[in-house]
Amino acid sequence: MKRIVILGSTGTIGVNALDVIRTFKRRFKVSGLVAGRNLDLLAEQVAEFAPRIVSVTERGDVDALRKLIGRRRTEIVYGEDGAVAAATEPTADFVLAAIVGGAGLVPTFAAVQAGKDVGLANKEALVMSGELFVHEARKRGVRLLPVDSEHSAVFQCLEGNRRKDVDKIILTASGGPFLRTPLGQLPEVSVGQALEHPTWKMGPKITIDSATMMNKGLEVIEARWLFGLPAERVEVMIHPQSIVHSMVRYRDGAVMAQLGIPDMRIPIAYALSYPERLDTGLSPLDLTQGGQLTFMDVEGPRYPALDIAYGALARGGTVPPVLNAANEVAVSAFLEGRIGFRRIHEISRETIASHEPVRPRRLEQVLEADRWARAFAEDLVQRNGSAH
Repeated sequence: MKRIVILGSTGTIGVNALDVIRTFKRRFKVSGLVAGRNLDLLAEQVAEFAPRIVSVTERGDVDALRKLIGRRRTEIVYGEDGAVAAATEPTADFVLAAIVGGAGLVPTFAAVQAGKDVGLANKEALVMSGELFVHEARKRGVRLLPVDSEHSAVFQCLEGNRRKDVDKIILTASGGPFLRTPLGQLPEVSVGQALEHPTWKMGPKITIDSATMMNKGLEVIEARWLFGLPAERVEVMIHPQSIVHSMVRYRDGAVMAQLGIPDMRIPIAYALSYPERLDTGLSPLDLTQGGQLTFMDVEGPRYPALDIAYGALARGGTVPPVLNAANEVAVSAFLEGRIGFRRIHEISRETIASHEPVRPRRLEQVLEADRWARAFAEDLVQRNGSAH
């Protein structure tokens, strides 16, 4: 039986992962859970899955959760140290990293240092510390199994083929809710409109990143480290139907594609059970009922965030973590109604322009760049956030 720790158990990925585990109770056991402030849902998860350890965000949440779960023997810890304790739980075999944003880096890195195989749904871990992270995983003999649908698709398309024969990775993008919105209307779009993703059900931060296409930019950076290819060999293509999750083109001209319904339980189950495939019970893709599959190039003026991400990857060092941090601040400000939609990518660009990058040798240097960028981006929001 494989013992699992889930970082981000009350988020979309975490809930879907627990649904997979629920379906295969004889194969998987939950050893630990890390969650935010949704204590009611976390208490339900503790009651059902009986983890050895649970981590919450604040110290005050410890007593609140204890009251909800009663006399269960589950250890309750809190904060970043608590998340690290859960991620390194001694009996665990596998850690699913699904905390959204930079907050997931430290516990995910700790899991790697502890020799745990990691399922990566937290792309920010590689965006922020790609070189350090991959080096540590190799040193510890840790397997990094992608959970993002796009990277899982690439991983599957690479299986059984030689990496040296790869010509290009092609990440597909839905285009988000504003694929066909006139450019002149984008500065005035509402939070509600931006949260209306046409194909996927995701949390608010990732949904906004899909609308700006920053999510795809971060995925390009993640792909560079996961698969060891330079940026010029990672391409992004619009595919509104979200049926082809990504493709790999080989030097002989062959293109391998992974197709499936847009349901995160499929890549989650594959990461948990790799190299085996589980009968998830999900409805298989029916190509006769799916309509046409269309593809198009990315329209640069509509999605400037993608070019910003490519530029950050090209500069390297601490620029990608600065990009990630600035984007997180800007997305939060947009969701709170403090800035307009088109201001999101501008804040990222302006923060990067003011940063003096270094090549980090230690994780603390990455975290310091992250802290600097958050403070700088927040200052931009407060000073001129209303400008479009």
